[in-house]
Amino acid sequence: MSKILPVSDLRNYNEVLKNCQVGEPVFLTKNGRGRFVVLDIEDYEKDRAEKKLLAKLQEAEEAVADGAGWLSLDELKSAMEE
Repeated sequence: MSKILPVSDLRNYNEVLKNCQVGEPVFLTKNGRGRFVVLDIEDYEKDRAEKKLLAKLQEAEEAVADGAGWLSLDELKSAMEE
């Protein structure tokens, strides 16, 4: 379950950090609205890696759609040797 705390709780940031566990971010609100997220570094790095992978996949899909096409194994080997 998501943990939601007011941003004013950061005055005692050790308590906020105790609530932050792998897979369970802590959401901080300001004036009753979502404002910040405190995230375990492992989750942050995983999210960044996933975002980077998705961007690369989208780039590849666009290249194929633009007619870049596919390379055969022989064409790939030739390109790698150059």
